[in-house]
Amino acid sequence: MAPGVARRARRRVRGAPPAGARARSAEDWWWDRLAPSGSGYHLLQSDSMLLVLPGPGPSRARAHRRVARRPQRLPPVGARAAAAKARPRPAPAPAPAPPQAPDPGWGDRIPLEILLQIFGLLVAVDGPMPFLGRAARVCRRWHEAASQPALWHTVTLSPPLAGRHPKGGAKAGGAKAEEKLLASLECLMPSRFSQLQKLTLIHWKSQVHSVLKLVSESCPRLTFLKLSDCHGVTPDTLIMLARACPQLHSLDIQHSMVESTAIVSFLEEVGPRMRKLWLTYSSQTTAILGALLGSCCPQLQVLEVLRLLNLMWLPKPSGRVGTPGPGFPNLEELCLAGPTCSFVSDEALGRLLRGSPNLRLLDLRGCARITPAGLCDLPCQELQQLHLGLYGMSDWPTLAKEGSPLLTHKWCHTLRELDLSGQGFSEKDLEQALAVFSGTPGHSHAALCSLNLRGTRVTPSTVSSVISSCPGLLYLNLESCRCLPRGLKRAYRGPEEVRWCLEQLLTSTPSPS
Repeated sequence: MAPGVARRARRRVRGAPPAGARARSAEDWWWDRLAPSGSGYHLLQSDSMLLVLPGPGPSRARAHRRVARRPQRLPPVGARAAAAKARPRPAPAPAPAPPQAPDPGWGDRIPLEILLQIFGLLVAVDGPMPFLGRAARVCRRWHEAASQPALWHTVTLSPPLAGRHPKGGAKAGGAKAEEKLLASLECLMPSRFSQLQKLTLIHWKSQVHSVLKLVSESCPRLTFLKLSDCHGVTPDTLIMLARACPQLHSLDIQHSMVESTAIVSFLEEVGPRMRKLWLTYSSQTTAILGALLGSCCPQLQVLEVLRLLNLMWLPKPSGRVGTPGPGFPNLEELCLAGPTCSFVSDEALGRLLRGSPNLRLLDLRGCARITPAGLCDLPCQELQQLHLGLYGMSDWPTLAKEGSPLLTHKWCHTLRELDLSGQGFSEKDLEQALAVFSGTPGHSHAALCSLNLRGTRVTPSTVSSVISSCPGLLYLNLESCRCLPRGLKRAYRGPEEVRWCLEQLLTSTPSPS
C-alpha cells in the first residue's frame, strides 16, 4: 500500500466515532452550542423557531428525546445475566412525606381583633344582615369573627317574600317564609343576639309573637323595638317583652295594627323608664294619650303621633274627669304633624305640654287651629325648632290671623328652625315678627339657621333685614311669595345662595309680581 493511502486510512480511523455512537445532527450541535449544561439557559423548540430562555430547562425531556433517537441494541443473554448479578440492589425508598395542608390564605392569617374592626365598619354602614351571614361561610376565622355578639347590636328582620306574590298565594308564601326565617332565628339568637340593642321587624303577619318570645329569651339588653306593618301583637306579648328586657325604653309602632289595650298595658308595665314613643293616629289613640297624661310615663322625652291622609284628630270627651297627672316634665320632642286638616286645638295642646318645660322641638304642621296666643302660653322657654307650616289648605277659613310676633318675641334667643309656610299673616305682622331677630338681647347674632316662608306675604325689605341679622342662615324658602320680585321666589340652600339673594334684593327695584 502506498504511504499516502495508508496515512489517509489512519486519519479516517482516528476521526471515526466509537462503536455504538450515533452521528450528531445539526439540532444537537445547536443545542450544545446555545445552551450548554450549567449555563443557566435552556432551549424551547416550537414548530418554526428555537428559543433560548433563562432558567433551568426541561433537561429530562431533552435526554429522553436523545435516548429515543438511539437504536436500542440488546446485549447478549449472558451479558444481561451477569449485569443483573453485578447490579447493586436499590436502597429501600424513603417513607413518603405527610401531605401538607393547603394554605388557608390571607383571610385566615388576619388577627381576630383586626377582623372584628373591619367587620364593625361594614356593619355600621350596611347592617349585620346579610353581610355577616355570608362572611361566616368564608373560613373558620371569618366564621368566628362573624359570630361575635358585639357585631349584632342592631338588626332588621323581614321575611324574604315580603311584598311578593308567590304561586301558592301571598298568604301561604308569606307564612312559609316567616316559618323558615323563624327556624333560622332559633339557632342564631342564643349565640349571636345576646348583645342586641335595636330590633326592627318589618312585614311580619303570623309569627310576630314567636319572634318576640325568642327576643325576650335571648336579648336582655334590648333598648329599642320597632314594629312596621306587623299584625297579631297581643298585650301578653308586649308585657312579656317589657318584663324580660329591663333596658327597653323606646317603642315605634307606626304603620302597625296594634290594639290600644296592648299599648296601654305595655306603657303601664314599662312605667318610668319609657323615653320615646312613636304612634299612628287612629280611633284608639285617645286612650293611649289618656294613659300618658295620667302620669303613666313621666320620663317620656319624644312623642310622635303620625296622622294618615284619611284620618283627622277628633278627641272624644271622656266620661269621667280624673285628676290630671304631672304630664311629661322631660319631654323634648312632640310631633303631631300631618298633611291634612287637623282638629288639634290650643286646649288639647295645652293639656299635653302643660308640664313640659324642656321641650326643644314642636312640629304642628297641618294643625290649622293652633294660634300664636295658645303657643305663647306653653311653659317651654327654650324651644329650638317650631314647625307651623300649612300645606294644601289655601281655603281654610282661619288662615287670615295675626300674632306671629308673639312667637318670635318668646323664642328669638333660642329658635334655630322656624316654619311659617302657608300661614296667612299680613305683611305688617310678619315684618314685626321677623324684626325681632335683628335686635336680639345682648346685641348678639340670632341663632336662626333655617327659615321657611313659602306662600306667605313677606316683603323684600323684611327678607333683607332677616338675612342681614342672621349670618348663620343656611336655608331660606321663598317659593310662592307674592310680594317678592320675579326670579327670587325659590329655595336657597347654603350661605352662598342666601348671600346672593340678599344682593339681588338690595339691587332690584321693589316691584312685586
